[in-house]
Amino acid sequence: MANFRNIAFVGHGDSGKTSFTEQILFKTGATNRLGEVESGSSVCDAEPDEKERKNSIDCAIVHAQAKDCLFNIFDAPGYPDFIAEAISALCAADSAVLFINAASGIMINTRKMWDKIKHYNLPCAIVINKIDMENLKLPEVFASVRETFGENCIPVILPNATGSALKETVNIMDAEPDKLSAELKQQRDKMVEASVEVDDQLLNKYLDGKEITKDELASALRKAFLKGKVIPIFCVSAKKGIGIDEFLGFAAKYFPSPNDLEAKTGVNPSKPEELLERKSGDSEPFSSFVFKCVSDPFVGKIVYMRILSGVLTPDLALFNSRTQKTQKLPKLFKPFGKDLRAVDKVGSGDIVAVTKIEEMSISDTFSLPANPIKYPVIEFPHPMASLAIEPKSKSDEQRLSVSLAKMTDSDPTFKILRDRQTNELVISGISTLHLDVVMGRLKQRYDVHVTTKQPKIAYKETINIKAEGQYKHKKQTGGRGQYGEVYLRIEPTPRGEGFKFNNEIFGGSIPNQYVPAIEKGVRGILERGVIAGYPVVDVCVTVYDGSFHVVDSSEAAFKIAGSKAFQIAFKNARPTLIEPVVNIEITIPSKFMGDITGDLTSRRGRITGMDTIAGQQVIKATVPLAEVSKYSTELRSITGGEGHYAMEFSHYDIVPGKTQETIVANAKIAAEEEE
Repeated sequence: MANFRNIAFVGHGDSGKTSFTEQILFKTGATNRLGEVESGSSVCDAEPDEKERKNSIDCAIVHAQAKDCLFNIFDAPGYPDFIAEAISALCAADSAVLFINAASGIMINTRKMWDKIKHYNLPCAIVINKIDMENLKLPEVFASVRETFGENCIPVILPNATGSALKETVNIMDAEPDKLSAELKQQRDKMVEASVEVDDQLLNKYLDGKEITKDELASALRKAFLKGKVIPIFCVSAKKGIGIDEFLGFAAKYFPSPNDLEAKTGVNPSKPEELLERKSGDSEPFSSFVFKCVSDPFVGKIVYMRILSGVLTPDLALFNSRTQKTQKLPKLFKPFGKDLRAVDKVGSGDIVAVTKIEEMSISDTFSLPANPIKYPVIEFPHPMASLAIEPKSKSDEQRLSVSLAKMTDSDPTFKILRDRQTNELVISGISTLHLDVVMGRLKQRYDVHVTTKQPKIAYKETINIKAEGQYKHKKQTGGRGQYGEVYLRIEPTPRGEGFKFNNEIFGGSIPNQYVPAIEKGVRGILERGVIAGYPVVDVCVTVYDGSFHVVDSSEAAFKIAGSKAFQIAFKNARPTLIEPVVNIEITIPSKFMGDITGDLTSRRGRITGMDTIAGQQVIKATVPLAEVSKYSTELRSITGGEGHYAMEFSHYDIVPGKTQETIVANAKIAAEEEE
């Protein structure tokens, strides 16, 4: 187990993570041919839509043996639309490598991934890829990295040249100092100084000018990297396969193994207030957590687990802290891209995949029934973009719910909701691109075809003042007629109290058996609305008078009379529309502060607070949902993709007059078109 290296490759799209991974697999003999993203032969980008788009969508997990270590590599997608996959990778890894395209420099998702790496407190290295590009000014790239991520970002693997002249790279820590150029020796001295600072004895020895042995320096550098005091920079060309061997050598020597990390903290499932610790090691009681799930149309559900302690074998009875059930896993597999390779057991610190176990979900903790533990759940960002979907055919409708359930099980940032008021099936994801990919996979994997549209806003109708209404329903035919007269009064109730119905009829003006019919008639209007076709809420209706006919009165007649009287009273009570208002929290770089606050004001938003967290501005506001239904796209446009937000329902509020007139007019047009 001490020889495991669990490393997450993260960064912005087109920074070469997948190409670098493919080079590692090929050079270590894990694959017999070099996989390429452009040709669609990559082990990591195995899904049809990944091959078509030529970029990663899912996190691929592969392994390779090199330098007496087993490398488990998590190749995470580089676009923020698929950030859940990167978060899962970081939660399962022991260290992270942040990839930067040498030509493009530091991009949006580079910063986001840096923030996530710091959040999970992982040791981090930086790979600057594509140094074979012409006209590259590497010192400027280094300066940008240090300015953004700190002065402790120090080059350790450097090239002999850039552009077409690039032939090789050198690990300045393993090279003999007297054989290095003055420039490389200067970089090495920086790394030595940063490394010895973690050890007081070694620091004093260095300051006294005494010689530091290679073993002492290696030990110090390893500690410095583990504590985040040193962030080594590797210069590579994944396309030419240059710098791969030097990276593996450095990672094997200095990156942490599971043994180097602190014990994981969890709680006792039956006593959540009781904290527990579990050290990494094969001799420790078994524990693991699920960090990723995949729904495969042929294999079924595939669950990926990180073993935190102990050894897993198929005959081991495991306790799920979420379901409180015990189960055995029939078969164990070692993941290699899309392939699953059967294994007999999996040790502490390793990654395992299991299949055909439906009651397993992301963030589940598995442990021994005699030594239960529950680890913290993985936190994922809230979905920000929504679409309403409808099946295209009857057969699509039958398969839709099952298919969507499988997709939500695989993707924690994809949600589905049946809106009771609008009766729409609404799907939500990180962005419109995220939802496009989900819809594509729904069609490709499960042969389900749907149409999409923007979700309706759940407006409601209510009143502002007390009013009365009277209606006499009288209809005479050749036989028995219809007769029923109703007088009623309506008044507004406090917001959220809903509908109330009172009977104040005296003297038998309406027999009691007809009162339920009146209420039924009123309730029928509540559902379909009066002024714009939206449900009526927060209204108290009181029936206080009327008349009947001994022969012609009936429940049907009083139902109609009650309905008509209510509509008349409603129109006299200064009816209004109310709309859902949400609390929104927007996180942006400070340079966009003025643009965002001005934009929120134009959307009828009200700023409720501001804060600064980790150098980012956080704006809190309340804003009508109708104004931010497409906000994910609009925020990305304003901030160049650097902003993100979360929102939740707050309350209902009155729609302004001009806006209300437009909504009512559109509702009338829609109703006329349906007739």
